[in-house]
Order: sequence, then C-alpha cells, then structure tokens
Amino acid sequence: MAKGEQGTQGLKSRGSVGSLAMLSAWPGGERAASSSPPVLPRLRKKKESKIRIFARKPAIDAGQGAYALNKTGPILKFFEGYYNSSYPLPKSDQIALPDFNAGAMENWGLITYRETALLYDEAVSSNSNKERIAAIIAHELAHMWFGNLVTIKWWNDLWLNEGFASYVAYLGADDAEPDWNIKDLIVLDDVHRVFAVDALASSHPLSSKEEDIQRPEQISELFDAISYSKGASVLRMLSDFLTEEIFVMGLRAVNANGTKLPGSVQDIMNTWVLQMGFPVVTINTTSGEVSQKHFLLDPDSEVTAPSPFNYEWIVPIKWTKSATAQTPYWLEQKTATNEAMKTTAGDWVLANLDVVGYYRVNYDDSNWDKLLNALSTNHKLIQVINRAQLVDDAFNLARAKIIPTVRALSTTKYLNQERDYMPWQSALGNLNFFYLMFDRSEVYGPMQDYLRKQVVPLFDYYKTETGNWAKVPTGHMDQYNQVNAISQACKTGHEECLTLVKGWFKQWMDTRKNPIHPNLRTTVYCNAIAAGGAKEWDFAWSEFQKATIASEAEKLRSALSCTKQPWLLQRYLEYTLDPDMIRKQDATSTIVYIANNVVGQSLAWDFVRDRWSYIFNQYGGGSFSFSNLINGVTKRFATDFELKQLQQFKADNSDVGFGSGSLAVDQSIERTIGNMKWIAENKQNVLNWFLAETKP
Repeated sequence: MAKGEQGTQGLKSRGSVGSLAMLSAWPGGERAASSSPPVLPRLRKKKESKIRIFARKPAIDAGQGAYALNKTGPILKFFEGYYNSSYPLPKSDQIALPDFNAGAMENWGLITYRETALLYDEAVSSNSNKERIAAIIAHELAHMWFGNLVTIKWWNDLWLNEGFASYVAYLGADDAEPDWNIKDLIVLDDVHRVFAVDALASSHPLSSKEEDIQRPEQISELFDAISYSKGASVLRMLSDFLTEEIFVMGLRAVNANGTKLPGSVQDIMNTWVLQMGFPVVTINTTSGEVSQKHFLLDPDSEVTAPSPFNYEWIVPIKWTKSATAQTPYWLEQKTATNEAMKTTAGDWVLANLDVVGYYRVNYDDSNWDKLLNALSTNHKLIQVINRAQLVDDAFNLARAKIIPTVRALSTTKYLNQERDYMPWQSALGNLNFFYLMFDRSEVYGPMQDYLRKQVVPLFDYYKTETGNWAKVPTGHMDQYNQVNAISQACKTGHEECLTLVKGWFKQWMDTRKNPIHPNLRTTVYCNAIAAGGAKEWDFAWSEFQKATIASEAEKLRSALSCTKQPWLLQRYLEYTLDPDMIRKQDATSTIVYIANNVVGQSLAWDFVRDRWSYIFNQYGGGSFSFSNLINGVTKRFATDFELKQLQQFKADNSDVGFGSGSLAVDQSIERTIGNMKWIAENKQNVLNWFLAETKP
C-alpha cells in the first residue's frame, strides 16, 4: 500500500464519477480503449497476462492512462526476473478512483489508486507527478509477489511488506526509467526523512511482538515512516553489504557464501530490526577511534523502551580518505580503533559513502574543518550524495547538541557554487526548520538576506540554462533543482523572481491560456497567490473546480493555501468540512497546507481544536491521515504557551480520542519541548551568524 498523505493527493469534482473506461494491452501488443465492462480473459500462459487501466471515461479518452499502461508491462517483467517467479495471475488491472483515502492498495490483480498516483497528462503533469506514478506502480506491483503471493504471519512484521516494497520500487522504477537516476533519491525521500522520526525517544522498532499489536488502531499506527522508509533503508543497507546479487538470491531462498561478514545476517540485522533508533558514528581522525551512540534529536529526552542490544548496532562503514575509497570497516562494539582512519595534515576522512548505511556520522573538529574547506574550494571532490549527507548530518548533529549550530550553517556557505539537486534539497529541507522556528522572530530578516545571497546564483544559472525560462532542463534532477531555484529565490523576496511568477500568473488570468510549464506550476501558483489578493485566489479556486486531471487540481489545492490574507485562509479552512468543496480524502492535508503558511498556522490550530470531535468522527479514527494532521498543525510550536495549549488539547479530547494520531500527539509534545530548548540555546548565535554573513 502506498500511503495517502506521503505525496500529492486527488481530484476535486462534483457529482457522480460517471462512466468507467479502460485501456488494455497484452505485453508487447496493441493498446485498445473501451468503455464497456470487460470480460475477464480465460487463464492463459503467464507471460500473456493482460494489462488494463481503468478510470473515469474522460480521463481515459484524454489519454491519461497511457503512461501507466506503457510502464506496467516492463515493471512486471522486471519483477518476474528479480523474484525469478512468473506473475501468477492472468491479468493485471489498475483502477484510478476519484475519492480514495490511501495512495494505492495492492489488491491482487486489481490495484486501486488515487488518480494522482496513476493518471498522467503531459500537458499539465510535472516530472515529479510522472516519477510518483512510476514509483507507486512499482511499489504496488512489487506487492503482487512480496505481500500477496507470500505474506506476513501477523501485522507486527508489517515493515517486511511495506519496507520491502518501498525499497524495490526504486529498482522497478529505475528499470522503467533508467535516465532518471531515481535510486539515489531514496537518500532524501526515505533515509533522511525517517531519521527525523527515528531520532525521537518515542520511536519504535521495525518489528514488534505479536501480542503488542492486537487492536485496529495499533495496526493503523504501524503504517508509518518507520515501516515504510526505515524498512526500505535497512533493506538497502543489507543489500549493499551482502551485494545485490546475494540479497536477491536470498529472496529466492538460495544459500550463498563468499561475502565476509562479522557475523550471521540474522545477528547483524537483529540489531537494526529489533531495537528502535539508529547510531551516530563518531570518527576521530587524530586517534583513529571510532565510536557509536544512540542518536537522539533531543539529547535530554528519556528513553524508557528497553533494547535487547542496549542501543548498540553492528555498523557497516564504507569510507574514503581524501576522495580515495578505503577498505570497508565494521564497527561491532561501542568503541574501537581503526589506525587507517588517522589522517595527516592534508587528508580528510568521509564515511558512509552514498549513505548506504542507516546512521549519521560525526568527526573531530579538525576533520570537519577540512571537509568544509573541501566543499568551499572544490566541492566535486565529494560525491553528490555525500554533499547532501554532510549538510543533513551537520544540521541534525547540531539539533542534538553534538556540534555547534553555526558549524551546520557553515555547510551552506558553498551553496552559491552548487548546481546539483540533492545537496540543495538537503539544505532547503533542513533550513525549513529554521523558517519554522524563526519566521515569527527578528532572525527572519537577516536569514532571508543570507539565503537570497546563496540562491540567486542558482536562479541566474537556470535562467541562462533555459534561455530565459524558455525551455526545460534536460536532466530529471536538474528539472527538480530549477524548481528549487525559483521557489527559494521567490521565498527570499528576490524581486526578479517575484516579477517573473506574477507575470506568468497574470498572463494566465488575462488570456485564460496557461503559459506556465507543469514542472513550475506548484511554486509559481503558490508565490503568485501569496503576492496577490482575493482576485488571484478566486481565479485559482475556479480553475481548481474546473480541473479535469488530479495532478493539476492538486497543484492548485496546495497553492490556494499560500495566500497571506487571513480571511481567505479562514474561508478555505471552512471549505474542508464540505465534501462538495474539498473531497474528504483531501480535507486533512488541506488543513496541513494552511498550517504550513505562517499566516495560517494559528488559524489552522484553532480550527482543529474547535472542530476536533467533528473532524475525528467525520473522517474516522482509523484514517492514516490523523498523525499527519496533528504533526502538521503543531510543527511550528516552540513556546511555553503553545506547549500548554497542546497538553490541554490532549486532555480535553481524551474522551473523543485521537485514533491513529495518538502517538503523534505525544510526539508533538516532545517536539515542542525540544523546539523550546533549541531556540533558547541557539537564537542569539544564529542571529549573529546571519548578520555576520550578510555584512556589506
């Protein structure tokens, strides 16, 4: 299953779904469209399984199912080879549903999807929409074997199902779209994403005891980032240290020898599966000492959950010395010495190459200085994934008080030279925390000045590369980074950027012909609506109501939350309670979008508190979206007043309950306390740093 709120959501349209239509193909054969209910084919040879895409008739007639149809066959064939097992059914049907809570569901032979997860239209869908479709199809088709043909004994091992499908989805999508380099994105989209959750004292192991998972809400809570993203991350680590060949042989139940390991696969992996969290590995390049410690975002938080391994792991370390790969090293206890990791004056050490290991890395001050110097003088000496890692590790080590926050900020100084997507995305993701903490304080202005200075060279680079925004960058990740360039330049108030997006949006309003490339629509819509008033908002709302493809409706739905007019945001919040305005599947994520806007934060929080009983009963306590809703409306919380409000919210609604959001309430309280401490300790230093970096 692909979770509903992990990406874009579905289409808003009034009235009935209307007639159903279908696209079908035999692998390698002609495609045909039909609007009559098909008769299931009789059982044929497995290689002739029929592939069909179902959706609303207008969507099929517009060709929106063609991309999914064209990619399903190759992905099925990839998994047949990967598992060394034929697809066991005579047909593979996939249906796009206009109103569907999950992202997709792997029903055997009839997979159900949100429309955004299956339908693609080149004229209005972005490259991220296309990537999402390829990845989710691969995720669901992976389940046809791993989850359906064989399945878990009980829900306590859900991670084996969802983590595995999340990992091999990258392999299936990479086979279908080899030019994208999509396998690298697991670092940003899964590893770094789940680190944020798994670094909390309220995290949980991948695998639980059967007796601890008995009630429906306990099962629902397992459909979280730990099961999906940590599951994918540790399986990728296992595949790396075993080698992919032996990993796949293991799936086929074949014994394999030859790979040197410090223990059995079971002994190694139990340390990653049966205890929550992950380590920070610290390398001292003066002494050669290598040590590990349970990484906690709030080092003062109390870990009450017992661990069978005392929060120690068997850690595979791939590393390099001054850009030369070294012999991989295993850290098997809390502390060890590796003489090879000592450095002389000019050398530096970098560990966890390509972030294949599920851990963070810290260094002695001298090695950090050398790494920062390498970034500023010749950043390409460090491979692109590890440039993203250095930024992400540094910011999170600083959050945990292991290194100073200003050292983390120093990893962004080289960004005015950086043109690759992954390091920029890592930096912007981490700087988003600074926006959450400081966009209501005096730090905001100097921070904006600094970030504008860093991003304008990237904005100018893409302006030149695209012939003044006339063409699309060729690379998949370059297209993503063009979006970052425009989004961040506008966010920091770069006048040229704001003029650009307002001009495009006005042209659309004036001519009723949309000149904005699909890749850029999300950020252009948002920034134009933020800079405008009711006229721009009402135009976007009318376009949202008219949208005939889910991905375009989604772009507009998120952008409508960007307005700076409180009354428009309040009206939009009220719309979420009316399914004729906002589909039920999209209600909670729309509230979160509004809360992401600094102007909408307090409005959304007041709205959720005031209407909690109604929201909870209307949308069902078992919905996966409740944890996202609670986390989304509280993530800016960083004052004692907000903490008391949150604790009161928990007490006031104990009789109503929180369903699958129960854990999220406790996590939000924990996060708020951590934010309060962080601001008290860092605000002045951060303000001074930004002021110093922006001095004329």
